[in-house]
Amino acid sequence: MKNFLKPLKRYAAIGAVALAAFSLQPLNAQAAAPSPKPSPSVVGGTRAAQGEFPWMVRLSMGCGGALYTQQIVLTAAHCVDGSGANTSITATAGVVDLQSGSAVKVKSTRVLQAPGYNGSGKDWALIKLAKPINLPTLAIATTTAFNSGTFDVAGWGARSEGGGQQRYLYKAKVPFVSDASCNSSYSGGIIPDEEICAGFEQGGVDTCQGDSGGPMFRKANNNQWIQVGIVSWGEGCARAGFPGVYTEVSTFASAIQSAASGL
Repeated sequence: MKNFLKPLKRYAAIGAVALAAFSLQPLNAQAAAPSPKPSPSVVGGTRAAQGEFPWMVRLSMGCGGALYTQQIVLTAAHCVDGSGANTSITATAGVVDLQSGSAVKVKSTRVLQAPGYNGSGKDWALIKLAKPINLPTLAIATTTAFNSGTFDVAGWGARSEGGGQQRYLYKAKVPFVSDASCNSSYSGGIIPDEEICAGFEQGGVDTCQGDSGGPMFRKANNNQWIQVGIVSWGEGCARAGFPGVYTEVSTFASAIQSAASGL
């Protein structure tokens, strides 16, 4: 089962030419994997307003992410290739239009891939930037208290399965799907303690290729945004009966905090 699922990570490798020619279509919300196979973007979504999600980050390898601190991006483990010094990644932030002259672009200096990541579960990583980006950050859930209800997703990924990367940031809302139901959909392929699922039974709204690593988030009791998941994988994009699968952030909150402090 795991071998079958790996190619469906929501990652999209992007070359220099592709970056220069973003499609104007909307994107699907699921992000990237270190494999060259593309994954979906925010399908069934609408354009996000400038400044609506100021902590959103686009990564040059074809993934999304969120500012955990002003100098550290939280993304998916399958979006990076191991840990260590790395100056090859460019983070773009501060805009919904990736072609905007106001975009803030900062290179990476180091990457930390989740310890023990082997392509199944533990799908988180941190990217340290060369300098801080003066934008709001996105808090992460430290308990399972927020693992229910309706979540928001956003990304520059494909707007349909197999589609191209988007120029503009798109957003959508997806409902929580129980571990039991999600495991039934994926024939036992979910890791309940490490993954959380969201999506509509009838499909139609989902993250997609190029959305990997981006956040799944919701409002906390104080009306502040809090990150509950990280776009990880799924069976295609927005297919009926196959919800999106996200890294359950609260499970790894202490590990993420510890790793960030030492990065």
